Amino acid sequence: MAGGWAMAPILICSAVALAIVLERCWTLRRSSVLPAGLSQEVREWARSDQLDPAHLEKLSTGSPLGELLAAALAVRNRPRELIKERIEDTGRHVVHRMERYLNTLGTIALIGPLLGLFGTVIGLIRMFMQVMVGGMADPTKMAGGIGEALICTAAGLTVAIPAYVLHRYFRSKVAGYCVDMEKQATLLLDDLTLSAPAATPRPRRASVAAGDKAPV
Repeated sequence: MAGGWAMAPILICSAVALAIVLERCWTLRRSSVLPAGLSQEVREWARSDQLDPAHLEKLSTGSPLGELLAAALAVRNRPRELIKERIEDTGRHVVHRMERYLNTLGTIALIGPLLGLFGTVIGLIRMFMQVMVGGMADPTKMAGGIGEALICTAAGLTVAIPAYVLHRYFRSKVAGYCVDMEKQATLLLDDLTLSAPAATPRPRRASVAAGDKAPV
């Protein structure tokens, strides 16, 4: 209340930023994104050919890593380049979902100081307008305008600094998850392609025509 009406957008930004941080902390848990032992279990399924559409659907909806591995298994009988392309396409969608709301958090970190500066300017304008009307006889009016300006500035920085730090933290966390998922997908890709048994060459048939005899 002491900061004036310019505090309203700052408080709204703080509420939105807090909601995004709590949601991303829950969604980007490592156990939720990269379940322990999932990659090894999936590779064992692929080796034993224990896969069916229902199994792949359950794997795809379980976690981002499971969705990436399920995309590779869905085309496991295709050439390596096609499997790799499917992994890359699915990976872009997975990363986009993991970065959900982070742009909004970054925007709040950017506009927080600007909103504080806006409130500061409003407070200073109000102070000078009161000075123009009543002169310098009442210093409390000037103190009120200065206080309003400082409160808005402090509030804007209080919202912007944690939002910026957490925005960078979540971005780095997503980048680390991407590296780990790429490693697991590469291991599965190698199991699906490089370890496939090579086709054994057929024995060459005798080309000696019937009735022909080898020279004595």
